[in-house]
Amino acid sequence: MEVRSRAPGKIILAGEHAVVHGSTAMAAAIDLYTYVSLRFPTPSENDDTVKLHLKDMDVEFSWPVGKIKDAISDLGSISASSPTSCSLEITKAIASLVEEQQIPEANIGLASGISAFLWLYIAIHGCKPAVAIVTSELPLGSGLGSSAAFCVALSAALLALSDLVHLDFSHQGWQMYGDSELDLVNKWAFEGEKIIHGKPSGIDNTVSTYGNMIKFRSGELTQVKTNMPLKMLITNTKVGRNTKALVAGVSERTMKHQNVMAAVFNAVDSISIEMASIIQTPVSDDLAITEKEEKLEELMEMNQGLLQCMGVSHSSIETVLRTTLKYKLASKLTGAGGGGCVLTLLPTLLSGTVVDKVIAELESCGFQCFIAGIGGRGMEISFSGSS
Repeated sequence: MEVRSRAPGKIILAGEHAVVHGSTAMAAAIDLYTYVSLRFPTPSENDDTVKLHLKDMDVEFSWPVGKIKDAISDLGSISASSPTSCSLEITKAIASLVEEQQIPEANIGLASGISAFLWLYIAIHGCKPAVAIVTSELPLGSGLGSSAAFCVALSAALLALSDLVHLDFSHQGWQMYGDSELDLVNKWAFEGEKIIHGKPSGIDNTVSTYGNMIKFRSGELTQVKTNMPLKMLITNTKVGRNTKALVAGVSERTMKHQNVMAAVFNAVDSISIEMASIIQTPVSDDLAITEKEEKLEELMEMNQGLLQCMGVSHSSIETVLRTTLKYKLASKLTGAGGGGCVLTLLPTLLSGTVVDKVIAELESCGFQCFIAGIGGRGMEISFSGSS
């Protein structure tokens, strides 16, 4: 039997950077997914390896089960039902297993993701042969939560083939986990994110697991259910950014101009709270939707102006803003800034012709464009083959 899981990426609708300084922020799932298929070889295949195939990059890694057992001789009392962090000793052993793969220099950034794969696999399933295939609609390193979606989809697939979740194997199509099982997936995914990012906030994996939207402040996450359809144009500038340096830059500016930056962060807080209120308010007709979209556009523009005050915009972001403004569309950066991705709200009544023109102009600048629904479903699972 083969299990297939998918987990969505995420965007920050409002509040990036300011959230580090105590403001509220809003994150939302997008309907661009990372997919993981997982199966255990049959006895007749006589395959005693663990394989990871990253299909989009056309790279494959494999480890003999015996080598994994030798490297990690003592897992201690690790249980799949109790997510736990990878110990320093096992981290070193996994790093050795990854180094032996001789990852090409062009793909060296994948090392932490491969380490997360090995930890989640070993911790949840132990040392069994398996084949995992990963594909994704999310660009890597662009601030759309690709690593979290990978950890969520992987954790979900691994748990689906354990005794810890109860699913209908005969069900056709995608199905969802129950709340307690989603909590288990989310906690394991967070452990994978720790290996990749060191000290993640937990926001990305939570949005990817549960879907919809999340309002967060000072470590507290609150789920937000949307009552209106939202569609965004996401423009990937393909400009890499140093998140730590950008965060440090905002902190430095805050030290220099404490009162001014406090007012900026308070304004961002108000924007996030108002945005959450608008999104949750019921809508009765197209006119009500249009009015709410206009309010959201204004809030996005204000948030972008405040992000510029923080010093985290970039010439590539400004190019996107100028281009979309020509078509009277509102945009803002999402995530760390300094490059990365830009959001543009696509109103319900906007014609497809205008959208095509905007995309053509942005792509002529070398940017990559996606259209995504916002605030949709979270992690889902499906099965094929006999149980």
